Amino acid sequence: MKLTFLGTGAAFTLENYQSNMLIEKNGKKLLIDCGSDIRFALRDIKLSSNDIDAIYLSHPHADHLGGMEYMAFTTFFNPNKKPIMLFGEDGVLTEAWDHSLRGGLKSIQGKRVRLSDYFDITRVGKNSSFIWEGTEFNIVQVCHIMDGYAIVNSYGLMFKGDNDKTVFITTDTQFAPSQLTTFYDQADIIFHDCETSPFKSGVHAHYDELMTLDVKTKKKLNLYHYQDGDKPDAKKDGFGGWCKKGQSFEL
Repeated sequence: MKLTFLGTGAAFTLENYQSNMLIEKNGKKLLIDCGSDIRFALRDIKLSSNDIDAIYLSHPHADHLGGMEYMAFTTFFNPNKKPIMLFGEDGVLTEAWDHSLRGGLKSIQGKRVRLSDYFDITRVGKNSSFIWEGTEFNIVQVCHIMDGYAIVNSYGLMFKGDNDKTVFITTDTQFAPSQLTTFYDQADIIFHDCETSPFKSGVHAHYDELMTLDVKTKKKLNLYHYQDGDKPDAKKDGFGGWCKKGQSFEL
């Protein structure tokens, strides 16, 4: 199993594309999120929507689902392409269709359609998982934003790679060690949301906050979803390092 970062940047990055990943196993390809610049990120590694077998959506923000209209239309109108499998927490997929994707995708010539007309959908319940190419992916609810008094969640992933090591991808999360320590401890390798902006948004874990984690945990952390520009020396500070656009990890 191989994981490649198609992009490593925050939502409005110009240098590194948005933070979407590609997992390859058994000759199949699973996108972890599908942001608005995904067609360019795929082009750079000589792929297109026709090469993608499955997509996982962590939450309905544009840097994570803005490329779904491209995926939907370019595969729907290709008679030689099977529908892409789509995995996501039930509420995330409902929110994605109702408030982001429906406006552009609800109608084609002579027909009104739904998300299930474009994709082969598997809705995942909380505290549940999905199977792709023999690997079980457990969804991990994390706090991304407080919408007034309500939590807006993103859903990370925990799974075992072919090397039997446990992988944790946080997706977009606030700094929440009390919530995530159990998952930090269980994982052998962690790909962690990391904001580097001098103006902290409060909705992503910031580098300065992650610096306060214990030495053992920091060594596991490979940092992504960062802003453009200069960054601290992550390895010198005890982290696994910065993920780079195009970088692959054998799992």
